[in-house]
Amino acid sequence: MNDSGQRTPQEELLKRLQVLMLLRVLFISFLMGALIFIEVRSSRSFLGNIHTAHYLLLAWVYFISLIYVFLLRGWSNIRLQAYLQLLMDTLIITILIYATGGIESIFSFLYILSIFSGSILLYRRGGMMTASSSSIFYGVMLDVQYYGLVHPLSSRLSYPDQYQSSQLFFTIAANMAAFYLVAYLSSFLSEQARKSRAELQVRESDFTRLEALHERIIRSLTSGLIVLDGQQRIMLFNPAAETMFSLSAGHVCGRPISECLPQVAQHVNSVSAASSGPLGIGTRLTDMVYPGPEGKKRYVQLSISPFQYAASEQKGWILILQDVTRMREIQEEMKSVEGLALVGELAAGMAHEIRNPMASISGSIEMLRDEIQETEVNSRLMDIILRETERLNDLVADFLLFARAQRPRVTRFDLNQLVMESVELFQNSQRSHPDMQIVTDFQGPAVIESDSAQIKQVLWNLFLNASEAMGQGGTLHIATSLEQGPDGSTPTRATVVVRDSGEGFKEEDLSRIFLPFFTTKEKGSGLGLAIVKRIIDRLGGKTSARNQPAGGAEVRIVLPVHPDLKH
Repeated sequence: MNDSGQRTPQEELLKRLQVLMLLRVLFISFLMGALIFIEVRSSRSFLGNIHTAHYLLLAWVYFISLIYVFLLRGWSNIRLQAYLQLLMDTLIITILIYATGGIESIFSFLYILSIFSGSILLYRRGGMMTASSSSIFYGVMLDVQYYGLVHPLSSRLSYPDQYQSSQLFFTIAANMAAFYLVAYLSSFLSEQARKSRAELQVRESDFTRLEALHERIIRSLTSGLIVLDGQQRIMLFNPAAETMFSLSAGHVCGRPISECLPQVAQHVNSVSAASSGPLGIGTRLTDMVYPGPEGKKRYVQLSISPFQYAASEQKGWILILQDVTRMREIQEEMKSVEGLALVGELAAGMAHEIRNPMASISGSIEMLRDEIQETEVNSRLMDIILRETERLNDLVADFLLFARAQRPRVTRFDLNQLVMESVELFQNSQRSHPDMQIVTDFQGPAVIESDSAQIKQVLWNLFLNASEAMGQGGTLHIATSLEQGPDGSTPTRATVVVRDSGEGFKEEDLSRIFLPFFTTKEKGSGLGLAIVKRIIDRLGGKTSARNQPAGGAEVRIVLPVHPDLKH
């Protein structure tokens, strides 16, 4: 429901028209009461002799008003009804003047009231229309009365005997001039009032939008906002502050901050004391700790600024509170990560340094093997030393590969051709079992952009892991495919699936198989699949593993066709 300041022009016109109808009925009721009083007193009055026509005229106005009420309910054109009522009013006023003596009647001033009504209802156009109709009706009535065509009721004069034509012309001209002058002045005031009202509505609308915007901004702030007056009473307490301190705005607003938040009040008092000096104070930042839920400490950064109405008049304080608990936790985590990174760098450095002594030990054992007397025990011990030295060297190499990942060198190549080269290389190595069968399934060409050398390392680790899982032979299945983008024509991702026919992963180990140093093999290092995941992650891809329903393990690698590498 619209208020008076937000009504549409149609609603506003309807409201004014209803007021005019009410005033018209009240005025006619007053005249009816006056007529009855005069007739009871049986005295002659300014109305002259009271006739039945007077009562009929007033009754006719009541009847017309009743018709107006029904028209307002059933006719939607309110503006046309306003013009019709104004025109009917001037006609009724003319009849009333005729019934009360014509030129002798004192009711000619009612034309002025009707013109005012027209200006208020329909502004300048309504005022000028009412002035024109009043001039026409009044002039015609005086003319027909002057020429004796009609004789007004209660009139005691004869126009030809009492008035000259010049006097009649002057009377009509003076009234017409007064009508138009009143119409101009009243419509001018109405137009000014309308413009002022329109400007006020615009200002009110702007103020309402500004107030709503202010409210939304305050409620949307993720930082706590508290505004204090000069006596340090809380004037504003936004939702973020309610969440932060577990207090409602309705509970704290209007109360001193020392009662609601004594810890915050201490900082405000210290800043207030410092601002009493000759230099004053600007915005001050401070950190505070307060107990959160379940006794957990919460860290808050508090900003205290003077709240000023004028340039040199302080009226309170503005407090902005930012919960930095999570930031503190991240900082602690970063310190821990930095410490682990240093440990990792140290471990990588030590592993690199271990390789040199291992090479020396291996070379020395080879030389000793040629110098000492070869026996069955010596030969077996030498083989154990050399085998374990080589195993330890491989472990150090894998660790360095995991700890010191290389920066990707992106080139354009055919993924299928790279897979075939890796398969041929693995089949010709000592790690491949002669009874192992390798099957490839390439679904069309797969040209991508990535680091071919690191993908070769990934494929080697997967082939080696599958070969060790199958033991004495088996089937290694390798499939590649391209996944189309949303438009259905441009490939966005390439998929490589490596499946073996071994025993598969244990269900409880699926979530940990890509973790460093996790292995289920007796002599495994636990770095093979961890290196796979680390390399694929750096290339912008994803790695997943599962067991096949028919048996065996499956590792799936998804690589972007056109990577956007930031590292």
